[in-house]
Amino acid sequence: MKYGIYYSYWEKEWSADCLRYVEKVAKLGFDVLEIAAHHVNGYEPRHLDEIHRCAKDNGLILTAGLGPSKDRYLSSPDATVRAAGRKFFEETLTNIAKLDVHVIGGGLYSYWPLDYSEPVDKEGDRARAVEGITGIADFAANLGIDLCLEVLNRFENHILNTAEEGVAFVRDVGKPNVKVMLDTFHMNIEEDSFGGAIRAAGPLLGHFHTGECNRRVPGKGRIPWREVGEALREIGYEGAVVMEPFVKMGGQIGSDIRVWRDLSNNADEAQMDRDAKDALIFSRYMLEG
Repeated sequence: MKYGIYYSYWEKEWSADCLRYVEKVAKLGFDVLEIAAHHVNGYEPRHLDEIHRCAKDNGLILTAGLGPSKDRYLSSPDATVRAAGRKFFEETLTNIAKLDVHVIGGGLYSYWPLDYSEPVDKEGDRARAVEGITGIADFAANLGIDLCLEVLNRFENHILNTAEEGVAFVRDVGKPNVKVMLDTFHMNIEEDSFGGAIRAAGPLLGHFHTGECNRRVPGKGRIPWREVGEALREIGYEGAVVMEPFVKMGGQIGSDIRVWRDLSNNADEAQMDRDAKDALIFSRYMLEG
């Protein structure tokens, strides 16, 4: 397994430039840096080149995360919005490929954050999502990119809430580069068993996020990490394990994630770096057995 961290741990805005975190994350000992794909389309070609070169020079793998916006997503009942979603995906996938990204994960099948003030049509949304993901899968495959569909908790989406639902969805799509993505934070809310969920995903598990039940770094909560590690080893998972902690209030990130108190104990950047490094050591120890 390769171990990573989402750059947004240190940031308040999704649009922050990920370049400043490449060398930092490599020096902390991580193998992977995950970036938000939303804003890559706004980067100049030379900036994409700079990020790619810096990651390569530091021996770092880049992965991407994405939660499409409400005006351009693949499962909308509005054909115009679906068409905009397709165009957005094609542009985004083309640009992250320039960064040598081969895995993009998140609620790719819907939009995020979901607006529950509107009626929910789970059956219709799921059917349109299967069609939308199926329609973009070959485009992604031609770029060497896996689409990893994140199973989210009920408060953030309604289409995929459990590993079982994720597996059924991926099987309905039936494309080898479309896989399941699990996240321990969401699993803590929805799954009867961490190990059972991981085993249910089995060979279809393409990406894995870690974080505590309180969204702190691994080791600062009550997730049963030995159980998680045993299951990952049992299914022979060899992909990325990316921690996605959110501990600071403020900005669009704090608002979207609903961080209403400082979960870092007033840590400065240096302390947050130490916490991330300690969490990396803890994760390798617990998950590798």
